[in-house]
Amino acid sequence: MSAATVRTGRGERGDADGTRGDVELRIDGSKPLTMESVAAVDAACTVAESTKATTMLAVHLTGTPGKDWTHGLEVALVSKWERSLRRLERLTVTTVAVASGDCGGLALDALLAADYRIATPDVRLSLYVDGEATWPGMAIFRLAQQAGGTRLRRAILFGAHLDATESVDLGIVDEVTNDPTMALTAAAEMVSGLSGREVAVRRQLMFDAPTTSFEDALGRHLAACDRALRRSAGPGAR
Repeated sequence: MSAATVRTGRGERGDADGTRGDVELRIDGSKPLTMESVAAVDAACTVAESTKATTMLAVHLTGTPGKDWTHGLEVALVSKWERSLRRLERLTVTTVAVASGDCGGLALDALLAADYRIATPDVRLSLYVDGEATWPGMAIFRLAQQAGGTRLRRAILFGAHLDATESVDLGIVDEVTNDPTMALTAAAEMVSGLSGREVAVRRQLMFDAPTTSFEDALGRHLAACDRALRRSAGPGAR
């Protein structure tokens, strides 16, 4: 069975016909990376963006790799996986992740690419350790970018686990709950009136902020403000 599966209101892999808004992606971090995993993430992104009623993509995450997780893995496949995660990270739909239990490997990768992160109290986040060192994938980049590398030295260098409290304190997780279904419902209500494309613009402005000078950022933010003003004024003002 693939490490990642996508479901829609019309059943697994569903129809992207613009009639249903319920889309979810499930990723098991204990399973090895395969082309089916990449295809499932891409399929979820395609369905979410092509279904007009969709405002949120739920991503359910659990599982951490065993000791032979990288056996037979090739860099070309890792590259495809990272590109699919980048697509998920830049989706024109809000992504909400729900993590539970031990969470590493592909599950941790997807968590760090999500817009909003929900976790159960038993969550433990960790990088895969292959016996010599932690896996040097883009999870290290995202952890350092989102929470600061110096605060995560033990996790990044030695594979130390991060529990629910630490994950919230570091800003990696947004909320911890015993009722993830209720939290997902609340998240759906939070984003229901928002434009996915406009959220994507704000997300990109946020991503660019740490590496962009004030002068360069100003033009981008003014362009986004102008776009927002034109949208609020109605079609005749565009």
